[in-house]
Amino acid sequence: MKLILAAGMSLAFAMSAGAQELPKTMIWSSYDVGSAGYAEASAIADAFGKEFGTRVRIQPSGSSIGRLQPLLQGRADYAFLATEAFFLSEGAYDFATPEWGPQPLRTIAGRPASTAMAAAADSGIETVADAKGKRIAFVAGNPSINVKCEAILAFGGLTLDDVEVVTFPTYAAAMSSMTRNESDATCTSPTTSQFYELAESPRGIYYPPLEADNAEGWAQLEKVLPIMSPQSETVAAGLPEGETAQMAAYRYPVIATTPDKSADDVYAFIKALDESYDLYKEGTATMERWSLDQAGKPPIDVPFHEGAIRYLKEKGIWTAEDDAWNEKRIARQDALIAAWEPFVAENAGLAEEEFAAAWMARRAEIVAGLE
Repeated sequence: MKLILAAGMSLAFAMSAGAQELPKTMIWSSYDVGSAGYAEASAIADAFGKEFGTRVRIQPSGSSIGRLQPLLQGRADYAFLATEAFFLSEGAYDFATPEWGPQPLRTIAGRPASTAMAAAADSGIETVADAKGKRIAFVAGNPSINVKCEAILAFGGLTLDDVEVVTFPTYAAAMSSMTRNESDATCTSPTTSQFYELAESPRGIYYPPLEADNAEGWAQLEKVLPIMSPQSETVAAGLPEGETAQMAAYRYPVIATTPDKSADDVYAFIKALDESYDLYKEGTATMERWSLDQAGKPPIDVPFHEGAIRYLKEKGIWTAEDDAWNEKRIARQDALIAAWEPFVAENAGLAEEEFAAAWMARRAEIVAGLE
C-alpha cells in the first residue's frame, strides 16, 4: 500500500514538473528589427536558449496587426507588444472596425518604460496646466503616442480643446518640432534622440512634473488611459546627472498571450523569465527593469494570466490589491466584448469613420458605467 502511494506521489510530482517545463521550441512576435522591443525579445530568447535549451524564433513586424495576428491565429506562443495590447482589448483606434473589435488578451509581464510631457524650456510651461493654449505636437496615425499626450494633459485638467494640436506626418518630425519652434511641447520617451537635440538648442528642455502625490491629477489621467503609474526617472535628455524627474510609466514591451494558453505553460514561461534574468538584464540599458517586482505588477495594458499570477504569488510579489486590480480589468474587458456583437449588428451600415466614432462613444459609456 505504501509502495503504491509512494509511486502515485512520484508520478504526480513528475507530471507536475513536466507540465512546468519550457517547450523545446517557441515562436514570439515582436516589433521590427532595430526596435527596443526586438532587441529585448532577442536578449530574452538568447537567455532561454542558454539556460533551458529552448529555441525561439522571433517574427518581427512593423505594424500592430502584424504582431497580433500570429498570436490570435495560434501561430505564435507569445507577443512582445506595446499599447496595441490595450487598444485591442478595448476595440479602440485601429481595432474599432467590424473585423476586429475588443478581444481578450492576457499578460505575463511588462517592463516599465517612462513617458513624459517634454516642453521647450522657453515655452512658459512649468506645470501640465500651463500647456493651455500652447502648441502640442501629435503624430499622424499614431494613437499610441497621441493618447498618452491626451492622458498627460488630463493630469493638468486639460482636454484637446484647451490646446492647439499640431499634427506632424512622422514621429521624427513631431519630436524635432520644438527645436524648430513649430510646437511648444509633446509627449514620448524622455530619451528620444530629438530631445537631446532640443536640450542642446537655444530653447532648452523641461519636463512638467507628474507628481505621484497628486491624486486628482492621476485620477483624471487614468480616465483617459488606465495603464500608467507614477515614475521617478533619472535618465532623460537634458536632465542633469543625479537629478530626478517625475514622469509616468507605461509598459513596453508587454509580453502577452491568449486567455486559453495553459496556466502551466505560462507558469513555466514566467518562471524561466525570472530564473534567466541575470543572463539578459544587461542586454540593453533598461532591461534591468524586467525584474518581476517591477514587471510583474499592475497597472498594465491587459489582465495578468492566471499562470503568471500563480508564480507571482509564490514569489511573494502579487498582493490582494493586485488581485482586485486584475478582477476589475477582466470585468472591463468582458463588458466591452459583450457589447461588441450587438453594437456591430445595430451599426453595420455606417461608414468606416462613423462606425469607429460611434463605437468609441459607446465604449466610453460602458467604461463610465463600470466606475
